[in-house]
Amino acid sequence: MRIPKLLADIGGTNARFALETSPGVLSAVNILACAQYPSLEDAMRAYLQSDLARAAGADLVKNAGIAIANPINGDVVQMTNHHWRFSIETTRKQFQLDSLDVVNDFTALAMSLPRLNAQQLTQVGGQSVVAGSAIGLLGAGTGLGVSGLIPSENGWKPLHSEGGHVTFTPVNRREIAILEFAWQEFDHVSAERLLSGPGLKLIYRALAALHQQPADDIDAPEILQRGLNQECTICTEVLSCFCEMLGTMAGNLAVTLGARGGIYIGGGIVPRIGDYINHSGFRQRFEQKGRFTQYLSEIPVFVITEPYPAFIGLSALLEDAPSRIAA
Repeated sequence: MRIPKLLADIGGTNARFALETSPGVLSAVNILACAQYPSLEDAMRAYLQSDLARAAGADLVKNAGIAIANPINGDVVQMTNHHWRFSIETTRKQFQLDSLDVVNDFTALAMSLPRLNAQQLTQVGGQSVVAGSAIGLLGAGTGLGVSGLIPSENGWKPLHSEGGHVTFTPVNRREIAILEFAWQEFDHVSAERLLSGPGLKLIYRALAALHQQPADDIDAPEILQRGLNQECTICTEVLSCFCEMLGTMAGNLAVTLGARGGIYIGGGIVPRIGDYINHSGFRQRFEQKGRFTQYLSEIPVFVITEPYPAFIGLSALLEDAPSRIAA
């Protein structure tokens, strides 16, 4: 029997776990709410001791990999969008693991991209990828992740980026008004402040103020639902603004990297809105770069519809360089 590896994809909201029982084969996939556990170790223990995981061989695990929504600098990890803090080495010893590799979640997600097929993606405009060219990646969820892949003689090299924290740049008067509203609360308004789950709520409050209407106390899932169902004019406008802002951010990433290998969009928000992005202003804003409009019009954008892409990339990283991953 092959000893399974523990794989974990940790975001600010959810902790996803799985056991890789053979190369590329996942078992006992489970999603735990981060808020229900005081620490990462508590969530890991709850998963490994579950009947689902133990039936798939959790008691045998000796090697593990974690993709986490956070920069990795040294042994101690303090999450940006959640309160969890842990030592990689202490956690390894606590669970009696031979190896525990921790990488940024978008590094893992980036490494999944060459392994995804057409059934795991939805194309949003553009033409075909140019082989051997750079690939860009961004995704909105609890935060805004940014990464990419650069081709080299030894295969793809992932970018260890924190590009979600670049300064937000408005494109029209409505976005200027949203930015001015956000400035009332934040000295620095990053792209992540608006292109994220909390960002949807910030945009909603800003638009309500702009239209001099009362804002309901609702969070991102409710805003998305009301907007998609056209139950609330402001929520519908939020979706429009979000897709346009995301289009600008994706276009910026494409020209920055020369990403003729395509731009990929992950995270929890865009897959949830489904076909809406195709009918939004996303693609127009993606290409709205003056003299580089034609250049961008040829670059395809893909929405990742595979539910667990970070596991695919994390598996590849562990297979290529177990216990020697730089992040």
